[in-house]
Amino acid sequence: MKKNKKSFIWPQGVLLALVGLAATLTLGFMSPMKPNLSLAQIGGEPIKGDSPIVQVPTQQRVEQFKSQMLNSWQLEANAKGVVYDLPSRFKGVTIADAKLNPSQKVIALTFDDGPWPKFSDQVMDILKQNNIKGTFFVVGRNMKSFPEIGKRIVAEGHVIANHTWHHWYHYMNPQVAAAEIDNTANEVYKVTGVKTNLFRPPGGIMTNGVANYAKNQKYAVVMWSSDSIDYSRPPVARLVSNVMREAKPGGIVLMHDGGGERTNTVRALPIIIENFRKQGYRFVTVPELLELQDKDSKLMTATK
Repeated sequence: MKKNKKSFIWPQGVLLALVGLAATLTLGFMSPMKPNLSLAQIGGEPIKGDSPIVQVPTQQRVEQFKSQMLNSWQLEANAKGVVYDLPSRFKGVTIADAKLNPSQKVIALTFDDGPWPKFSDQVMDILKQNNIKGTFFVVGRNMKSFPEIGKRIVAEGHVIANHTWHHWYHYMNPQVAAAEIDNTANEVYKVTGVKTNLFRPPGGIMTNGVANYAKNQKYAVVMWSSDSIDYSRPPVARLVSNVMREAKPGGIVLMHDGGGERTNTVRALPIIIENFRKQGYRFVTVPELLELQDKDSKLMTATK
């Protein structure tokens, strides 16, 4: 799968490391070269008594150091979460599913209203056991109250997205709508170092101000094609049936890891995963889903 260019936030530790690299290069060019330095002297593996002395040119040492810095940056960027640069066709657009060939049996599991004590961790435990990445639409004030759970979402490779600060349903003027989205985005960045370009309006309400603001800010407004209706706390069997009944390739499943009692969601999730896998589905995040649609669209255009 061809990947889009990705954007990320430079963490403070990486910036400090790059400053250190610049300082090292400056000192290296100002100081006399010492061609007889061994790997042991520059922090490499210790040289045993019966090993030949390894001569390392200055340029090679610089390249080794640069490589170490890049590796550190990649690890930290992955830990912080890499944000997909969504294809332009999805920016400022409302999406309920991806338009894919039916043979592409992929589906995205999404979870709303976290981070939430107990249930968010239980959901992530199940996803981890099944090697699945989900998309979590978080409420800003919950992110502020439970930052460690928010950090775990990103650290384990899930996609984090904006679900407003208060989860209000009522009408909001442009200033309040902006605060709901911007404050959540700022809190997500503060806690995780990630900027998100995905938004879901609470309750799926498109007319109370927040969806319009999100579109104007070029968020992809992500709805769903399969609703678990778990917010009404149905029995596990009914919850599973709700999800599977409307499932389709390119679909987006709505569930909740927060906002209240989610025991039945946690109980239903392994069954839902098993059912999808029996039908030949694989699981992707929302950005991956949109990336697949973009790729399919380009292929169709190229073959016409």
